[in-house]
Amino acid sequence: MTSETSRLPVTAQVTSPRKPRRAGRLGSGLGTALLWVGTALFVLPFLFTVVTSLRTAADVARAPLGVPHSFTLKNFSDAFHQIHYGPSTLNTLLITGLSCVCITVLGSLAGYPLARITAGWSTAVYRLFILGTSIPVFVVVAPLYLLMRDMNLLDTYAGVVFIYTAINLPLAVFFYTSFIRSIPVDLEEAAALDGCGAFRTFFVVVLPLLRPVTSTLLTFVALQVWNDLLVPLVFLQDPGKRTVMVNAYSFIDPHTVQPTTLFPAALLGVLPLLVIFVFFQRQVVAGMSAGAVK
Repeated sequence: MTSETSRLPVTAQVTSPRKPRRAGRLGSGLGTALLWVGTALFVLPFLFTVVTSLRTAADVARAPLGVPHSFTLKNFSDAFHQIHYGPSTLNTLLITGLSCVCITVLGSLAGYPLARITAGWSTAVYRLFILGTSIPVFVVVAPLYLLMRDMNLLDTYAGVVFIYTAINLPLAVFFYTSFIRSIPVDLEEAAALDGCGAFRTFFVVVLPLLRPVTSTLLTFVALQVWNDLLVPLVFLQDPGKRTVMVNAYSFIDPHTVQPTTLFPAALLGVLPLLVIFVFFQRQVVAGMSAGAVK
């Protein structure tokens, strides 16, 4: 009896951990399946767009969702010439680059005092910036158009850059203020003991620490500005100053849709941005990871 009773707890201890292991394996398998499903939902539409862009119009009309029988690059060459791809891409790069620079510079300069000053007006100004993130651009198009007209900034790159800066500045202030509040004040106090003023402390001590949040912010802003259609469509009337997305929008017919014309134009529109993120993906991911750890 003694030997049998002494073996019972040992058996319970050995067999009991098997149930959590099975549950863990089941959970990991379900998570892997959901990951594959999510990846397929993102990849399949892109592959369908690429394959359709390479098909002939007759092949698409015969079987839009069927197996392709013939491929051609004529769709891309036609779209390349019709949307004036070279000049429109340079216009988009110029507007996106200038907007990103203005947003990051002004947002970081505004976020630093709002994060460090604890007065009542600082909290009010910060909340006012947060309120600005909830205002859609469609609401302010008419006032902005009248303002740009009175300032003689219609149909200019500067006017479009100012609009993008004003629209995205509240988000930049929110990003930088939240991140700077997590930076220890001891670093700035040590710089002040060494004789650094407020501006020198910001540019020498604080600004290098803002790389993670800056990479995250630039990713979001660049995607939004590059893919935006409303602002350049309304505020740029000169065809030579239009962006890629505006020229690609010209292929949309309200009565008929031609995938072999629209899809190549859309792919050419996002191609430069895709190439940039492929080459700088390590810096972007490193910045996001550093921001998460911070």
